[in-house]
Amino acid sequence: MLDFPRWKIVSILLLLLAGILLAVPSLTPERYADQLGFGGAPRINLGLDLSGGSYLLLEADTDDLVKQRVAKMADNVRAEMRRATPPIDVGDISTDNGQLSFLVRDVSKVDAVVEKLRGLTQGVGVTGQRDWDVKVVDSTRITMTPTKSGIADAISKAMEQATEVVRRRIDALGTKEPTIIREGDDRIVVQVPGLQDPEALKQLLGKTAKLEFKLVDQTADPQATAQGHAAIGSQVLHFATGGAPLAVKRQAIITGEQLTDAELSYDQNNSPVVAIKFDSEGGKAFAEVTKENVGKPFAIILDNQVISAPNINEPILGGSAQISGGFTVQSANQLAIALRSGALPVALKVVEERTVGPQLGADSIHAGVIASAVAVAAVVIFMLATYGRFGVYANLAVIINVFVILAVMALLNATLTLPGIAGFVLTIGTAVDANVLINERIREERRRGRGVIQSVELGYKEASRTIYEANVTHAIAAFIMLLLGSGPVKGFAVVLLIGIATSVFTAVTFTRMMVVMYLRRRRPVELVI
Repeated sequence: MLDFPRWKIVSILLLLLAGILLAVPSLTPERYADQLGFGGAPRINLGLDLSGGSYLLLEADTDDLVKQRVAKMADNVRAEMRRATPPIDVGDISTDNGQLSFLVRDVSKVDAVVEKLRGLTQGVGVTGQRDWDVKVVDSTRITMTPTKSGIADAISKAMEQATEVVRRRIDALGTKEPTIIREGDDRIVVQVPGLQDPEALKQLLGKTAKLEFKLVDQTADPQATAQGHAAIGSQVLHFATGGAPLAVKRQAIITGEQLTDAELSYDQNNSPVVAIKFDSEGGKAFAEVTKENVGKPFAIILDNQVISAPNINEPILGGSAQISGGFTVQSANQLAIALRSGALPVALKVVEERTVGPQLGADSIHAGVIASAVAVAAVVIFMLATYGRFGVYANLAVIINVFVILAVMALLNATLTLPGIAGFVLTIGTAVDANVLINERIREERRRGRGVIQSVELGYKEASRTIYEANVTHAIAAFIMLLLGSGPVKGFAVVLLIGIATSVFTAVTFTRMMVVMYLRRRRPVELVI
């Protein structure tokens, strides 16, 4: 029991001192942190419910995603038929009712077409079911229908990508510790502490940012275009600013997937524009197309709306271009962020929005501080009254435990939420459980007639086994909440897990060290406990 080497005592004291010092920045208002010299020190971030900010619940337009998949597969089918040797002649591909349907003009090639189409599909999940169902109807008509498992897999992958794109866009705003998590199969929760302008956030996240450059169809009939009709291989799009529709070639010259950078810039008239740069492949393709179409107009299209349709006055070389369209500085910057972050694979719409004012957060923090203070005071009084000197050791462990929890959260860059404060108060209230078990076991050993040293040694040894087992089960419950929970539940679980680990260390190791130091110094023949 008394074998507690000096190096271990020094190590524990230094560790706890470091914890106290690391907790200080989180307890200091940010406006004073720079003045005191620890402005860059790690500190706890406050969640949306404590610091105020914006909350958005985004929902994916899964019907639009299915339409995109069908349209993309139609393009792949056309390309596959053209690549065949010799090319296979097929009728117009219909995409009605969410499936592809077309006629193979040469009945002898139906089997070859089916084989090629099955090569365009892929297995989904562990069952090996294909993502498209290929069937022959009426001997020469072939249909391709997306399967349920294929659609579910496409939605899952699109949502993973969309979550990452949303995260990149919000990070570009320079906000602190946003929370971006998937909820269910087709929703994303976005919480941005400190941002009081949800409208700007909605505009940024609402942009799919699908950028395309397409040639204008100069052979289109203006009357047909006005009625929304276009020739085969073309499509009718509207300008973002309104006005007459425009017929453009369906095949894109270049897309946003080949962008390497986009940033706010200004043209010769000092008007805001978005300067973009392409990768080597995109720059080469753009140069070739503009070289072949000098004097012809092309359209810059964002999310199926025409931003502008300038003429190609000369070949555009160098792999860069500008997007102009009557932007303000803010709208041009938002578009640049959206393009840099990549296009959303699926359109997102806001189904719920909330703005939390900073005053509500301040009230929550005030209430949390009062609750924590009351919990600490009640625990201190109880332990002093019940266990005397050993109660003092337990109280020191509780107070230091508070600092250590804050230090660990700061090092992990964790976010403190209102449920986190509840977990914090719960941790304080239960932090002395271990000491209660230890002290009661020491009392029991003394009543059995054992000596002071032996009673203390057995008290710590026997009680520690129970303490570890109890906290393991406690930690398992918290870990499950962390894995399966979201938002408030996760915030509660994080603080609880940290509190379990730190309270066991302070309540067992730290108090044992202090008891050893007391027994070595005083050599008491009786314990007041």
